[in-house]
Amino acid sequence: MSDDLVQLVTSIAQRARAASLVLATASTAAKDDALRKLASLIDTSHPALLAANAKDLASPEAAALTPAARDRLTLDDARLKQLAESVRAVVTLPDPVGTVLEEFTRPNGLRIRKLRVPIGVIGIIYEARPNVTIDCAVLCLKSGNACILRGGKECFHTNTALAALVSAALAAARLPAEAVQLIPTTDRAALTTLLKLDTLIHCIIPRGGEALIRFVAANSTIPVIKHYKGVCFVYVDAAADPAMAEAVTLNAKVSRPSACNAAEQLLVHRAIAEKFLPSTARALRAAKVELRCDAASTALLAQAGLATVPATEADYSTEFLDYVIAVRIVDSLGDAIATINRDGSNHSDAIVTADEKAARQFLAEVDSATVYWNASTRFTDGFEFGYGAEIGISTDRLHARGPMGLRELCTHKFVIEGTGQVRK
Repeated sequence: MSDDLVQLVTSIAQRARAASLVLATASTAAKDDALRKLASLIDTSHPALLAANAKDLASPEAAALTPAARDRLTLDDARLKQLAESVRAVVTLPDPVGTVLEEFTRPNGLRIRKLRVPIGVIGIIYEARPNVTIDCAVLCLKSGNACILRGGKECFHTNTALAALVSAALAAARLPAEAVQLIPTTDRAALTTLLKLDTLIHCIIPRGGEALIRFVAANSTIPVIKHYKGVCFVYVDAAADPAMAEAVTLNAKVSRPSACNAAEQLLVHRAIAEKFLPSTARALRAAKVELRCDAASTALLAQAGLATVPATEADYSTEFLDYVIAVRIVDSLGDAIATINRDGSNHSDAIVTADEKAARQFLAEVDSATVYWNASTRFTDGFEFGYGAEIGISTDRLHARGPMGLRELCTHKFVIEGTGQVRK
């Protein structure tokens, strides 16, 4: 690793730390002004952003991506418009900084307040997801944090163009442009350096595939909030309405298979399998979804004249991120819950049923960040939860879990006011 590269990354972190101290006490008005300017810049920069994205899409790295990953990399006018709207949505959200979480007075007269404050400097490590550049920048900005962005080489030009807009918006709002910085190299050694700067950076959030997240967790001396894979389940209970169950399953699988909240696993109670599964399998096949089935569902669908692919053991815990779903028939609600807790990734799981008692048991016992009753897993999303955007979906238990919005990007500090008290 060259000394120049270490110096470059360290200098970026030092400037980010200095900017974080300014941003921590910036007014809500100033932060919102920067966000409005950024949204306007995105609106007026479509040609330049699409040209940068086209350059990335034409690269050898992009050619090697899976269809799902290439979809995440691709921008168009509609996605850019949505990106600008997500920025404006954050403007409307309350500023979390300074919220009083607790307030009390001790018998000795000390007044103690627990206040929500920014974390400080957050490093975001991500792959071919240019929307993450904006989502993370605006959420960190509104919550008073500086951030350092390190995107994948597949979207380097797109990320560079987007980060330039953020810097311009910050400067126009008279906030430090160094509050959001993009690592200007795709050299892996830069990431290794970044992960060791624990005196300057306070939190690392990796967004991407399992290999990236494991690398970051194994090499970082900075606390990591992991946004792990989404092996999400839909369980169709014995008391499910078949039409509702089919609609939920199709939406969870087909609306955007490349998303981490897409369903990868379908569990069907044996009592409803014959009524539900053939129709839903036809609908999934019509949507070009490959069905990887256990022996019981294979036999049932064969009787209905439907061809399937025999599932391997690995399929039952795989995040396909594609038009593929694994199908199993289970004998009971308890079996479904045990299967999800064993084979899932604690991300997002749903039950479809008219039986409230069964639903309540599922919601209580499935150990995931988000659990659903009669709704698609695709709602696990910061925008859908009213957060305006999200920095990711944490599958950790500390310090945040589920979609991470503004409040999850804060920690707290205690502010104590006295009248000369001394401890005896």
